[in-house]
Amino acid sequence: MNTQMPKEMMESQKAALDAMMAVQGSVFSGFEKLVDLNLKVMKATMDEVSQKTQEAMGVKDAQEAVAMSSSMVQPSAEKAVAYSKHVYDIVASVQADLAKLTEGQMAESQKHMAEMVEQFSRNAPSGAEGTVAMLKSSMAQANAAYDSMTKAAKQAAEAAEKNLHAATTTAFKAASDAANTAGKTTSRRRTSA
Repeated sequence: MNTQMPKEMMESQKAALDAMMAVQGSVFSGFEKLVDLNLKVMKATMDEVSQKTQEAMGVKDAQEAVAMSSSMVQPSAEKAVAYSKHVYDIVASVQADLAKLTEGQMAESQKHMAEMVEQFSRNAPSGAEGTVAMLKSSMAQANAAYDSMTKAAKQAAEAAEKNLHAATTTAFKAASDAANTAGKTTSRRRTSA
């Protein structure tokens, strides 16, 4: 058993290091995606500002200015909603990766603990049956608690995703309604002028 412990410790440390590297890789990948998204958004925004500036320079009267400003409401809202969705997708992807890594680590830890309890029960002195039973019961309760927490976390993530989808839909509808109202107002002003 003594020669087995250092080997098991080394394997455990290697597994912990591998898990830490996987977590860092997942987080860094998510960060890279966010940076890439933001660079693309910045470039598109700069191009659009340049284009809109050119268009604004050609505006001849107030009605054209109102029409131009109202025509920008819906696309801006759509872009904001799309950006939020992309950010959410990136964060959700990183969270899913981390959840998988955590579940794998927990399963491995549970397996090692079960093996240790089993080894202890085989080598336990007589009269330690109560202690072994208590250890096994504690393990079963800890596993049940972990399973319960995992299910609750998954349900919370699903609820958050549904709420985000509902909020996105509501925001998009509000932006569309605002753009339509602005367009109708512009049309009325043109007709009355």
